[in-house]
Amino acid sequence: MPSPNAGMAPLAASELISSRLTATVTDAVAVAAQVRVHPDVRSLYPDLLRELHGTVRASVPLLETAAREARRLAAAGDAVADGLVDYYRRHVAEELHHDDWLLEDYRALGRDPSEILTAPPSQPVAVMVGPIYYWVLHFHPVALLGYLVVTEGAPPTLDLVEDLQRRTGFPSRSFHTLRHHAVVDLDHGDDAWDLIDALPLSGEQLDVIK
Repeated sequence: MPSPNAGMAPLAASELISSRLTATVTDAVAVAAQVRVHPDVRSLYPDLLRELHGTVRASVPLLETAAREARRLAAAGDAVADGLVDYYRRHVAEELHHDDWLLEDYRALGRDPSEILTAPPSQPVAVMVGPIYYWVLHFHPVALLGYLVVTEGAPPTLDLVEDLQRRTGFPSRSFHTLRHHAVVDLDHGDDAWDLIDALPLSGEQLDVIK
């Protein structure tokens, strides 16, 4: 008996992965919606900046670690790693100093950035970021792509940023980082999906991405 999928074109890697990550991206969108309707968003916003800083401060070190591992494996003939080197290198340049921007946003609220820098990152941030380091260092740097398509797949909208500024009454300069990502990250997710489809991924590599 022929397979139910006989005659159908195989799904692209991005389609296979996105079907598994849909719930995660949906959760991220839901969190943004909850922020928007929070009854005391003025009190919430400083906490949001602290949580974002915990994630963003890991972006460049993660990318640098993945780029280093990709170069090492590419030198040994790994075709997937070879396809990652330039992408990770470019992404490092794009993400530089965004953690500093968040500290300046926090300062614009009249708060002391040392409150962020001297506190340990939250457990949810550590749980989210920590496994990526492990997989990058002990499996393959391609593992970072799944993290990137989620973190950049649901950027804040300009409408959301403007609504938050209006409801909090905080100065425009305290929303610099969110406003930047609302504009720039619209294309970053597409770039990652295009790369995923271009790489000769193994089944195991697909599994760790998704």
